[in-house]
Amino acid sequence: MASEALISVAVCYSAAARQLIQVEVRMPHNSTVADAVRTSHLLDNVADADVDTLVTGVWGRKVSPDHPLRDGDRVELYRPLKVDPKMARRERFTRQGARGTGLFSKRRAGAKSGY
Repeated sequence: MASEALISVAVCYSAAARQLIQVEVRMPHNSTVADAVRTSHLLDNVADADVDTLVTGVWGRKVSPDHPLRDGDRVELYRPLKVDPKMARRERFTRQGARGTGLFSKRRAGAKSGY
């Protein structure tokens, strides 16, 4: 009977690019996102200042730490961005130039514009 009251939740954290740590935890039925993060012990080696800036989400949607969990949920911990995505795109565009960008950048030889 006790196993029926437990749910399985995955807690994921990426400390750096292309580095993912995922821990499966079994929690009581009425657990929250904060409970799952505490139980997973993923943030034990992360500085306290970094923990305060983390945002939580479930399956890619931003949620508060008191959000209730369901069986099979994936809790995600998002670190803050280091570079503004708009600025990164602008810098990439200046490096590549206008020729290699856009929907019709790869045309067949002799083809009309836009086809």
